[in-house]
Amino acid sequence: MTALTLSTAGAATLRADALVVGVAKGVKGPVLAPGSEAVDKAFDGKLAAVLATLGATGAEGELTKLPAASGLKAPVVVAVGLGPVPDKEDAYDAEALRRAAGTAARALSGSKKAGFALPAGSVEDAAAVAEGALLGSYAFTAYQGGENKLAPKDAKSKDGGPKQPLAEVALLGGKPRDKAYKAAVERALALVEEINRARDLINTPPNDLYPESFAAVATAAGKEHGVKVQVLDEKALVKGGYGGLLGVGQGSTNGPRLVKLAYTHPKAEKTLALVGKGITYDSGGISLKPAGHNETMKCDMSGAAAVFAAVITAARLGLKVNVTGWLALAENMPSGNATRPGDVLRMYSGKTVEVLNTDAEGRLVLADALTRASEEKPDAIVDVATLTGAMVLALGNRTFGIMANDDAFRTSVHEIAEEVGEASWPMPLPADLRKGMDSPTADMANMGERMGGGLVAGLFLKEFVGEGIAWAHLDIAGPAYHEGAPYGYTPKGGTGSAVRTLVRLAERTADGDLG
Repeated sequence: MTALTLSTAGAATLRADALVVGVAKGVKGPVLAPGSEAVDKAFDGKLAAVLATLGATGAEGELTKLPAASGLKAPVVVAVGLGPVPDKEDAYDAEALRRAAGTAARALSGSKKAGFALPAGSVEDAAAVAEGALLGSYAFTAYQGGENKLAPKDAKSKDGGPKQPLAEVALLGGKPRDKAYKAAVERALALVEEINRARDLINTPPNDLYPESFAAVATAAGKEHGVKVQVLDEKALVKGGYGGLLGVGQGSTNGPRLVKLAYTHPKAEKTLALVGKGITYDSGGISLKPAGHNETMKCDMSGAAAVFAAVITAARLGLKVNVTGWLALAENMPSGNATRPGDVLRMYSGKTVEVLNTDAEGRLVLADALTRASEEKPDAIVDVATLTGAMVLALGNRTFGIMANDDAFRTSVHEIAEEVGEASWPMPLPADLRKGMDSPTADMANMGERMGGGLVAGLFLKEFVGEGIAWAHLDIAGPAYHEGAPYGYTPKGGTGSAVRTLVRLAERTADGDLG
């Protein structure tokens, strides 16, 4: 994990491999952002002109490297685009700062230390820069750089193995002795460490991450951070009647698990339950996915990873709220033991479900977990899942959908997501779509109308939420796993989508503002 410090040094005197400054897109060319004053002074006030000569415009995501002027201790200056100049000089959007810091951090991989002289005049700005730089520094290298046993013993790798992330971020322009700044940086560090742990889990190959090993990771983290962890194995699931989890997991040699993580605070007045879909690999089961759709299905546990990270973050931050996480873990595989289309499962709630498509498995494991979470009567439940391709068709690859049984709660979750920089959109739960899940054999089927499939899945889940409990469903199928080139602070692979939203929701709940 990249180190983060609030530096007491100025930009001119900081000894580092590079200095990062912000550049906005002005009407007549690039405009230097606050924080760059000392660097500009070293260039005799001509840094913007030099950048313009090099073709820089200040557009978002743009990055320009140039040799530092003689008055600076760092040898390189990195100018990163912030997008259009804001109406007020110091009113840079927090998400623009996060993305700019992430872009610079990615470009500086392999470096030991970089000073970030981006706008940090407020606690919020400093936190955004810290989050972006730490998120952008992420790299998953656990399976790279192995020893070549066929090479001569004295041979060395030509490229030296995978390039390591930026080792240290020095945040400039903040107030190192100010308690609010210190708290903001400590929060950013804890939050991003857990987001990156979620990313690691998502990126881990399914031969190493399966329900039992995921549960072991959760157990170890719980011991480290004072979170109670309970793991229900196959025997316990059979005894408890968890037909959804058992039905999905019965085709695999790796049995399912239901993991409960419980963080409690002695002064908490509210309880928030988080439920995560944890399909560690999704082949589709007997309803096998077509060729080209299996390769990234290790990411189908991204919801559980997000819930796990959020609970541990809440514990690390000591939030005055009780947060319970439920990880519904299973591997969906085809075999002679697998659930067949046409089978009927008796869920933990007692309802029976006819399985029309074994690739609609996420809703089955979530249903059992939602019912179990409801038994504890929390003030609200939020589930997170890479649930439907239909949601990707509706909202694209970067935006998750939000459904809920309470309009005010849905609005609150949406506002929180936008506040922390996670693109989302509120979606309806049309009652007329429920009829499509009627079954002549069971209480309901796990499939309904094809059109509006993401909403149908939400309606299915709603059936398993306890009476009178506010509930929201986040379908993160689009943003959970990024297959394209990295951008901003978003890496290729697992992203940790929804963790920031869940943590801020827990903070709001702790403050008595559940929504």
